[in-house]
Amino acid sequence: MSILLDENTRVIVQGMTGREGSLRTAFMKDYGTQVVAGVTPGRSGQEVHGLPVYDTVLEAIKNEGMVDATVTFIPGPALKTAVYEAIDAGIKFVVSPVERIPVHDVIAMVNYAMKNDAKILGPGSLGIISPGKAAMGWLGGSVDWAKMLFEPGPIGVISRSGGQSGTVPWALKVAGLGISTAMHIGTEPVLGLTMSDVLKLFEKDEQTKAVAIFGEIGGTLEEEAAETVAKGEFTKPLVVFIAGAWAPEGMRFSHASSIVERGRGTAQGKIKALTEAKAHVVESPEEIAPKIKELLNL
Repeated sequence: MSILLDENTRVIVQGMTGREGSLRTAFMKDYGTQVVAGVTPGRSGQEVHGLPVYDTVLEAIKNEGMVDATVTFIPGPALKTAVYEAIDAGIKFVVSPVERIPVHDVIAMVNYAMKNDAKILGPGSLGIISPGKAAMGWLGGSVDWAKMLFEPGPIGVISRSGGQSGTVPWALKVAGLGISTAMHIGTEPVLGLTMSDVLKLFEKDEQTKAVAIFGEIGGTLEEEAAETVAKGEFTKPLVVFIAGAWAPEGMRFSHASSIVERGRGTAQGKIKALTEAKAHVVESPEEIAPKIKELLNL
């Protein structure tokens, strides 16, 4: 299996007629994702890469059938409206690559999703890929790169870093391991799905035998993941690398959600919490695959 996305997931692209929407639609479709339609207000009747475009999500569903997920290539100021529209239409999974969203908009979107039993990956997420099955967003880049970097297998991958989202998958592939599902969690200070949420999904997935996390300083995502492990809500082997351990307090590292201040979000605090929860923290990304093989007796 995989989590959140597989070859049967029916996907629409909100903002398909834009430059990024069109480019990523081609990638997702060619990779094998079941992209069924696009949505851009005022563009109904057009086609992009052979796919129909509709004015609204409800119009797309009426004509193409029920949709499981949407990816939003929408300008920041319009994202909240687009997400609400998708959730109101019954879509349960939203991938949002958009960055620099007003925090109050993100909080509203996340709360609205929770009330409606929907999930948001992002904002600011490069996306998600279940190798050999489907991809949503930018993760993978092109079909050739996606096939080269992301090999099907038993390891779940969560990355805080967009730029390093291919590092762990490549290291796992070189080591003879592959991936069930990999995702970039997002870059905004407030996010939809957290590491803790994703670990609980991986716990239920029979294909996933262990999880690797590329973490960073700043925020509390890794500490929350440690709590999930400590509570027994995730019981599979977990290997974590924390980037930015050298950064002094108050320094901005990578992006806005990675700021260390007032004793919170430090590498030392994250490492302590994860270690006490019996997760395995390594000192470099190159150590992730060997540690996983050791834990799985491979």
